[in-house]
Amino acid sequence: MSNDASLAVSSRTVNDYLDCLQVVMVNTTLPANIGSAARAMHTMGLSRLTVVDPKLPIDETSVSHAAGGSELLSSALIAPTLESAISGCQLVFAASSRSRHLPRPVVTPTQAAKIMFDFIDAQAALSADDSNVDNSSTATSSKPNIAILFGREDRGLTNEELAYADYHIQIDANPAYPVLNVASAVQVIASFIFAYAQTHTQTADSLDSDTSTDAQSTINVNLRQQWDEPAINQQQLQQLTQRTTDLMVQRGLANNEHLKLLPSRLSRLGSRLQLDQKEYQLLSALIAKLSKD
Repeated sequence: MSNDASLAVSSRTVNDYLDCLQVVMVNTTLPANIGSAARAMHTMGLSRLTVVDPKLPIDETSVSHAAGGSELLSSALIAPTLESAISGCQLVFAASSRSRHLPRPVVTPTQAAKIMFDFIDAQAALSADDSNVDNSSTATSSKPNIAILFGREDRGLTNEELAYADYHIQIDANPAYPVLNVASAVQVIASFIFAYAQTHTQTADSLDSDTSTDAQSTINVNLRQQWDEPAINQQQLQQLTQRTTDLMVQRGLANNEHLKLLPSRLSRLGSRLQLDQKEYQLLSALIAKLSKD
């Protein structure tokens, strides 16, 4: 990581991190819960809310339950589908109270916060490096976009919706009844994220102040999460999953009428690989070539 990239990371504020996160509420039944979630978000410094296909629109009960977070409601995005809500996201988390048939990695709220902030740091460092070597329009300038999904009051997220997530967040709770109200779940997870944000920025400032003395002894270690190209977003991952599925059907490697868990397994494989834009282009070109031959 260059000096400019290190500076870009260490100079980030709590709000810089939190602005990269959006809460996505799916098919919410009660408008009051949307307002309560907005209040919880505002209390913990989160400002981006997307509501997917709510059963009832945001109304006066939403505003009354939002209290100081009413402005957040006025800027909330209403999306027709979950796919459209997260199409531009590079990293997706889902709140889930139980294990699923085809699970993703399960993390605690604190572990989720660490993954989020490490991802943001890696992308910020990449953007800083790109700005030094490439001033063209291809240089990365947009901030990372990370979604946290919350499901319905009565049954949470479906298996298909959970399959969009790279990680599932589970809150430690009474095993006899680990289910939280959706606004309460937003509050708990957001509080862990806010607490981690404060610690993370303080640690970054501390490390930056020691750079002059440690620079000679620091080894530049490249972790897999630190791309040399921007990470792909959720829309690209789903496109790649669909193209791979179609190719396997075309080649007789899968039966179109009995795909079962194939798309979900391919999507999970893509999440685990953490593909970047160049890798996505290579795989897309390979699939296109094989589809024509």
